[in-house]
Amino acid sequence: MALPRCVPSPFCAIFYLLPVATDRLRINNEIRAQELRVISADGSNLGVLPLEQALAAAKTAGLDLIEISPSAVPPIAKIMDYGKFEYERSKKEKVAKAKVKVSETKEVQVKVGTGEHDMELKAKKAAEWLAEGHRVRAELFLKGRYKGMEEKFLKDRLEKFLLRIPYAYKVAEPITKSPKGFAGVIERDLVAQAKREKESKIKNENPG
Repeated sequence: MALPRCVPSPFCAIFYLLPVATDRLRINNEIRAQELRVISADGSNLGVLPLEQALAAAKTAGLDLIEISPSAVPPIAKIMDYGKFEYERSKKEKVAKAKVKVSETKEVQVKVGTGEHDMELKAKKAAEWLAEGHRVRAELFLKGRYKGMEEKFLKDRLEKFLLRIPYAYKVAEPITKSPKGFAGVIERDLVAQAKREKESKIKNENPG
């Protein structure tokens, strides 16, 4: 879309440099709708009011009239302090962003001859990934003579490693043959983990 033409001037230069606010809500005299469903400062529904009456109610309360839902029919407005409204909205957005984490599939690899200490370290790392919300792909890497071993033995070896992981999980993809050996995918089980943590807490509070 073509930008509007502007007579060259210092003001014109500033106009094009300033970012355009797209998420700012209309307040007070910026509101264009002639009727609004109004919510009072204490959260009660004042019903559908003419714009002038809604503005008067906000002014009487010493607060602002904020059009919080412009796409509703009629638009919804709330009477409250605009600064407080923006602060609360910003805080909610930060909390929401903090909760949103990109889920990935992490990989952990073990071998038939992997020692106990290394097994424990890898299992703990897998638990950390599960706690962060990631899936974990566990692979038993086979090389040389190990490729000729019995399939059941190899699957059992990988399953025993999974049982070491100190975090509740459920199977997302069962153990099957992979290009490098055998592999399976697990993901966290929040319900089972919460139950496990509760049982552990009770046990610690009542030793013996």
